[in-house]
Amino acid sequence: MHDISDIERRGVPGVFVSTVHFASAVEAQAESLGFDAAAVLTRHPIQDRTDNEMAAIADAAFDELVQALVGP
Repeated sequence: MHDISDIERRGVPGVFVSTVHFASAVEAQAESLGFDAAAVLTRHPIQDRTDNEMAAIADAAFDELVQALVGP
């Protein structure tokens, strides 16, 4: 969250990506930083996934990521 906050403050649009398992932590960190980051949450867990499984997770999140980045 600190990285995306810094990137956004430099004028570079970005999107924070995490798994749904950490949704409450994402909200808490954003609140503590006073930063409302665009965020996309993917399915959990991601560790021990194969390359093909990770590609499928990324593909599933792609449209939401683009929408969060460029807006409606």
